[in-house]
Amino acid sequence: MREIYADNSATTKIAPEVLDKMMPYLTTYYGNPSSLYKIGGKAKEAVEKARENIAKNLGAAHASEIYFTSGGSESDNWALKGVCHALKAKGKKHIITSKFEHHAILHTCKALEKEGFEVTYLDVYENGIVHPEDVENAIREDTAIVSIMYANNEIGTIQPIKEIGEICKKHKVLFHTDAVQSAGYVKINVVEQNIDLLSMTAHKIHGPKGCGLLYIRRGIRIDNLIEGGAQERNKRAGTENVPGIVGLDAALQMAVDTMDERCAKLTKMRDRLIDGLLKIERSRINGDRVHRLPGNVNMCFEGIEGESLLLKLDLNGISASSGSACTSGSLDPSHVLLAIGLPHEIAHGSMRLSFSDDNTEEDIDYILKVVPEIVNYLRAMSPLWEDIKKREAAEAAQK
Repeated sequence: MREIYADNSATTKIAPEVLDKMMPYLTTYYGNPSSLYKIGGKAKEAVEKARENIAKNLGAAHASEIYFTSGGSESDNWALKGVCHALKAKGKKHIITSKFEHHAILHTCKALEKEGFEVTYLDVYENGIVHPEDVENAIREDTAIVSIMYANNEIGTIQPIKEIGEICKKHKVLFHTDAVQSAGYVKINVVEQNIDLLSMTAHKIHGPKGCGLLYIRRGIRIDNLIEGGAQERNKRAGTENVPGIVGLDAALQMAVDTMDERCAKLTKMRDRLIDGLLKIERSRINGDRVHRLPGNVNMCFEGIEGESLLLKLDLNGISASSGSACTSGSLDPSHVLLAIGLPHEIAHGSMRLSFSDDNTEEDIDYILKVVPEIVNYLRAMSPLWEDIKKREAAEAAQK
């Protein structure tokens, strides 16, 4: 039996090249970057070198606009809470986001609503794309920030970020994007795309877990999320995760250097898999087929439960998911699939496969063999599928 890891949207295996660059800062140069002695100075030097390189790869104008965090969730929380708390005194108490953001954004918005902020949750439509004109129509005099994810973590749809950034700039409203899924898979230039704040993390691009960043354009006032020491220019307390920062830099550099070739390979595999799975009766692809991440396949199969599908896939050596790893313990259907208009009974039968450069065409062959067999097996035992077929027969008889 083959063993296929197809849940790279949840996390990726750390690349050997990345680990090699991290190791000296776990063993030899393990000092605290705030220290004055040599091994501390070496650590500080590595942090600042990474900051400069990451700024270049994101198109930032200044290295000082990069702030290191523990990952995407912290960065998302800091972006929203930091901006909203800073602008509250100016009467800016309105937030615009979408209905299918990651819960790091949605739950932060709910927390801010309890503080008296108002939130507009935009529709994303059946293709999983936010309409820029909806963003513009939602902007008010008291809007503090717009936060729209660059690419959705479940269905992989890529948003019109540059257009939304232009609208926000025109209306002098801050624009944040959660680029956790898209960094390393799409070309990002925060200046050209009018992005004011951007979140990303290392472990989605073959880097280490526990390290991310928040880009904050120079001149933006933002309150601290974590208080304590003077690290990150007094904006984010806590001893710097030097190995993680070095790993984040190495992973992003590797992703940028290989982006065109890697994404072409992934897109080819993705499209072949989608075409094959759509041959299954009453299957559907979720989200736009073109404007989506190269390695993302999100499908629904009527008449089955997604949890049963995932368990059977695991027994056949395929690691997959039904959506965000952060909500995998929930029995509720994906909020993303509900946001694009799927009814509960269809949204329950979802499957997300997400690939990296480690995957092969042989993996696709195996998945195309196994998934139809599992779907047929589960449908044969499903009362829901039996009801669907009875309804079809009755409708056919009436014609």
